[in-house]
Amino acid sequence: MRRFALTFPAFLAVIACGLAAGPAHADCKDQPAPGVDWSECQKTRLMIGGSDLSGGVFHLTFFTSSDLSGVNLSGADLTRADFSNARLADANLTGANLEKAIATRADFTGADLTNANMTAAEFSRTDFSGATLVDVVFQDAEMNRSDFSGTDLTGADLSKMELPRVNLQDAVIYGVNLSFSNLARADLRGTDLSDADLTGSWLFLTRIAGADLSGTTGLTAEQLSIACGSVETVLPDGLSAPDSWPCPNYSEE
Repeated sequence: MRRFALTFPAFLAVIACGLAAGPAHADCKDQPAPGVDWSECQKTRLMIGGSDLSGGVFHLTFFTSSDLSGVNLSGADLTRADFSNARLADANLTGANLEKAIATRADFTGADLTNANMTAAEFSRTDFSGATLVDVVFQDAEMNRSDFSGTDLTGADLSKMELPRVNLQDAVIYGVNLSFSNLARADLRGTDLSDADLTGSWLFLTRIAGADLSGTTGLTAEQLSIACGSVETVLPDGLSAPDSWPCPNYSEE
């Protein structure tokens, strides 16, 4: 008993020191600043366009309907954050982690997401037009009906993605991995898919009129037979346009 009585205060002191040295908890009242921690905070309808939030922690943060246009979120942890109806036009998200993030009808026009991680993210009807998406990892993400027109997707990983009805017109898709992705009814008219991997991708009624597929890998006659091409579509050596081309008009609804 004497030994316990002597050492117990020391034990409490060790525990107290350990707690003091632990990680700081998020404070939702902190002002916008580099490295700020707003994890699990409600930041809806926030107006902080142009702020510097680089390196911040926003795990499970709700940014719904907020204006984050021009915000610096480079290197930020945005895992499971919600950007539904938010505006991030021209934002800097280079190297940001958006794994399992969520958004519906968000605006990422002109944003820079170079080297961002969007694995298993769920973005529907989101506007990425004119954005820089170089080397972004989208694997297993869902981007239904989103707009990627005019984006630079050089080297991006879009494998095993849900991309039905997306707009990829005039996007740079050089070296993109689209293997085993669902591109049903997607619009790839006029795109350059040089060196893109289409192994196992689902091209049901995918619009590829005028697209350059000459340098693609993994493309098969079976995929072309259910796609919608034209006489302007450039195909790899050994493949020819099926008799079903051009496809009849179909409803966008």
